[in-house]
Amino acid sequence: MAASAALACGVLLWGTAACAPTTEPPGPGGAPASRLPAAGSPRPASPASPATDLRPEGIGERMWQQVPAATRQLVVVYGDDRDSPDGLVALYEKQGTAWERTGGWPAHNGRKGWTTDHHMDDERTPVGVFTLTDAGGARRDPGSRLRYWYDDHAYASMTIQTEAHAHDFDYVIAVDYNRRTGVPPFDWTRPEGVERGGGIWLHLDHGDGTSACVTLPEPGMRTLLRTLDPESRPVVVMGDRERLGI
Repeated sequence: MAASAALACGVLLWGTAACAPTTEPPGPGGAPASRLPAAGSPRPASPASPATDLRPEGIGERMWQQVPAATRQLVVVYGDDRDSPDGLVALYEKQGTAWERTGGWPAHNGRKGWTTDHHMDDERTPVGVFTLTDAGGARRDPGSRLRYWYDDHAYASMTIQTEAHAHDFDYVIAVDYNRRTGVPPFDWTRPEGVERGGGIWLHLDHGDGTSACVTLPEPGMRTLLRTLDPESRPVVVMGDRERLGI
């Protein structure tokens, strides 16, 4: 993408560029059940983990310890492999002491995969646990419970004007990696420095890998916007399956 795309596709709790779309058509709208995490018995959490006896499948002790105790909603991005752009997004909500999966969608991440040391333009998505506080898009608020920053001009100006990418930023949720919270997702502030990248978003899928963002189909984005509640302290837990399981 052009230099302006570095803005578009951002407080780090664990682990470590912007989202540059490509020209392939969007992927399917639903994830095959066989690719979602198995629904077997969850493993017990460590004493240092949030105040719960259970945790979602595929998340290891080290990663789980970074999830705040007050969190009751999780967006988990399961990357297929550390060098793959393909993965799944799953929504979990806390029910008593267990986490119930209430949604799942096919997803894409950085075209070169994942990293625990993200830098601008490395085309990898940062592994870690990050808060979700701000959303927005080129389309009007669909009922977001997160603060929603609508600006059709700002988001449209960052979109590659092709048929495949015309709607990439219709809806976005900022990942709080190297960004200031309480401001629009497209705010340029980079607390850890520009070289550490920023502008990491969840946004609409365009069919393949990104420069660092995570993308999913529109039904998934609308569900996340309407479900994620600031009072539930939502976070995203994301990475390749190997490092998620540590």
